[in-house]
Amino acid sequence: MPAQPVPNPAAAETGISLYLHVPFCQTKCPYCDFNTYQGIESLMAPYLDALATDLELWGRTLNHPTINTIFFGGGTPSYLPAGAIGRLLAAVGANFPVASDAEITIEANPGDITSPLGESLLRAGVNRISFGVQSLDDRLLQLLGRRHDARQAHEAYQAARAAGLDNISLDLMYGLPQQSAEQWNDTVARLVSWQPEHVSLYCLTLEEGTPLHRWVAQGRLSEPDPDLAADMYHHAEDILAQAGYRHYEISNWTLPGRESRHNMAYWLNLPYLGVGPGAHSRLGCHRFWTVNSPRDYIHRVNQWAAVDPNPAIAVTWGRADGEAASPETVPTIEGSEFIGPELAAAETMFLGLRLLDGMDLPAASRRAGANLLEKYREQVDDLVALGLLERQDDTLRLTPTAYLIANQVFTRFLE
Repeated sequence: MPAQPVPNPAAAETGISLYLHVPFCQTKCPYCDFNTYQGIESLMAPYLDALATDLELWGRTLNHPTINTIFFGGGTPSYLPAGAIGRLLAAVGANFPVASDAEITIEANPGDITSPLGESLLRAGVNRISFGVQSLDDRLLQLLGRRHDARQAHEAYQAARAAGLDNISLDLMYGLPQQSAEQWNDTVARLVSWQPEHVSLYCLTLEEGTPLHRWVAQGRLSEPDPDLAADMYHHAEDILAQAGYRHYEISNWTLPGRESRHNMAYWLNLPYLGVGPGAHSRLGCHRFWTVNSPRDYIHRVNQWAAVDPNPAIAVTWGRADGEAASPETVPTIEGSEFIGPELAAAETMFLGLRLLDGMDLPAASRRAGANLLEKYREQVDDLVALGLLERQDDTLRLTPTAYLIANQVFTRFLE
């Protein structure tokens, strides 16, 4: 008998999150391996047309589930022409009911944001902005290929505040070549003095195929020091805690009530739809992803628009007979993966354990369709004995010792 699907919570009851991918960058950073491109601005107008059409087609195909959160990622959404974000949010609202309290986030390059643009985004419905600050050291920003300096980062933050945006997240990177502990501590201290609502800290990963990976391999840049990177993480923990930030996820800190609701949907393994080239979705019992090429994406959206989307043959919400989105039913789709009981349980464990308050085991078990403690008792007991997990009644959480080696915990649930 084939494995039966494990449903994600039904969209008809819970709604979904929506991710919109913007593949355009004015310049591509040498550490980035995301599906982004520079020098293809001629595709912006047809891309925006295609994305609006794609939203209409998905709305009809999925029978218009409620949207709980919206996230414009990239790439550089703030690089789009004036009015583009408002147009796309109007397309979302025309094809999906949007929750009255929906969190609507846009990623932004600090060099793009002025008070008038911030006011325009706020009028369009954006209520959260995420700046890729990365560093407040100009030499490191130049190394990272960023097109802003520390002064512009602060000015962009002030411009967003002046425009009325009261939910601002700032990203920083640590573990960089040529980055010292003193530079890092200064950057974190200066950043928290601005009092953003949310802070994300990411350790540099040298992704194969990127210029930065090549420069390190060639000896043009020093290899990042993992011990120094760990010290930077712990120093930042201390600085942020003293400033009143709550460490709620391995890489994320927040002031009270300002957690990223969109990312929480991912960590809780809730349903989400991704539109745009390279975007991923998790709906019903399937994960699927869109073609990477922006040009191919535009072509395939137009192909899909030429036929009548048929909800009966597209994504269904966890039914045992539900079919996945595929290139045959949805031309923009590149591939899909069935999420059976084993994978659903494992993903619920390692995503949920990223949240430092811990997993509510009964609630997580209901979402996964299995008694997770019973299923993973051997792994949990071993990890508790190693001091990497702790259990208190119905809550299971990482210990602080495990924060920087969490992948060693997570892989135990995939064995």
